[in-house]
Amino acid sequence: MTDMTNRIGPRSWGWVRPVAWAFAAVLLLLPLIAMRIAPDSGVNWTVSDFIFAAMLLGGIGLAAEVAVRVSPDWYYRAGAALGLAAGFFLIWANGAVGYIGNEDNPYNLVFFGVVAIAFTGAVLSRFRGKGMAVAMLAAGLAHAAAGLGGVAADPVTAPITLAFVAMWLGAAWLFRRSALREA
Repeated sequence: MTDMTNRIGPRSWGWVRPVAWAFAAVLLLLPLIAMRIAPDSGVNWTVSDFIFAAMLLGGIGLAAEVAVRVSPDWYYRAGAALGLAAGFFLIWANGAVGYIGNEDNPYNLVFFGVVAIAFTGAVLSRFRGKGMAVAMLAAGLAHAAAGLGGVAADPVTAPITLAFVAMWLGAAWLFRRSALREA
């Protein structure tokens, strides 16, 4: 008998994909609406900001689609969701206001390296649970090191760094749980 507890069937969860993509579209439209309704709100996006946001949201959406297809295991999917959320928020915050100081601080480029580590590790592991666990662990350790290096310049980032490291390590734990269930 096949265990269906870890699978999302087309009948029970078929609504998730269109709702998720619609949510991404709404997120992309919010700044446009804010600029139209309240021009003095401080929201002033350029065309390049919208393109960047669309690429980021689209990339995260496509990566989530891949994760759902790679494994039916809920631990795997939760690990992918947490890792993607960490990467998304890190890129978004770093690009918008900067992680250390403002967005013009060259040290902030180091944090894009954390996302590159997670992405490269995922590709090299061919998206398998055990390798994904290692990739997320490496991203968490790299983020901790980068955050510690920047705390002297901007002490406010210490709790933010802890939150991101917890996300990366949480994703690693979830992928590890998934890998143990596969074995």
